[in-house]
Amino acid sequence: MKHVKDHFEEEAEVFDGLIRTLIPYYDDMVNSLVLALPFNEKEVIRVLDLGCGTGNISKKLKERFPQAYITCVDLAENMVQIAKSKLVDYSDIEFKLADFRDLNFQEEYDAVISSLALHHLQPEEQKSFYCKINDFLKKGGVFYNADNLMGSSHHLNHVYMDRWVDFILKTHTQEEVETVWLPKHREEDSPSPLRKHIQWMDEAGFCEVDVVWKYYYFGVYGGRK
Repeated sequence: MKHVKDHFEEEAEVFDGLIRTLIPYYDDMVNSLVLALPFNEKEVIRVLDLGCGTGNISKKLKERFPQAYITCVDLAENMVQIAKSKLVDYSDIEFKLADFRDLNFQEEYDAVISSLALHHLQPEEQKSFYCKINDFLKKGGVFYNADNLMGSSHHLNHVYMDRWVDFILKTHTQEEVETVWLPKHREEDSPSPLRKHIQWMDEAGFCEVDVVWKYYYFGVYGGRK
């Protein structure tokens, strides 16, 4: 994960502007994840944000659930510093500079959320990590993830990639796509098919697993412990 950490340390200051040029309908994706959380806005809930980045999802979550206590985790120090600045008005958010694979919580959280982070794990790590996420959750707690998702066939994968590249080309040059973004994607990302994620969540003990938002290569899915 070192090259992933280095990448995000370098991009932290421009991340919020950049992400919207690289991820189609980024704000819709974030909103879909937050809307999927089955809580009342007045409830006191504990939430774990894995790979919090600059704090975009935690900020949106606090706007919808003002009584939420959030633990934000990221391995890039620059990302954490920006998240702290963005969330400075909240006293009920803690920050951990860590690789989320090293966390060890036991049934502490009502919800675990993640965005554009799990695809940095290898598929076998992704599969086993669902068991760890399940351990983080209280009984009845939920996990929702927004991430890169491969298709179930070569044809669909080509369609997904073509649509993704078309979107990036709206704001980036062909040269930049071919020399920067696609090489970074190939080096750092190991996305898995959506059907695999659903299977792995079922095997890890989740129920009510569902897809709440999807646009070709990107989606939001999750379930309940």
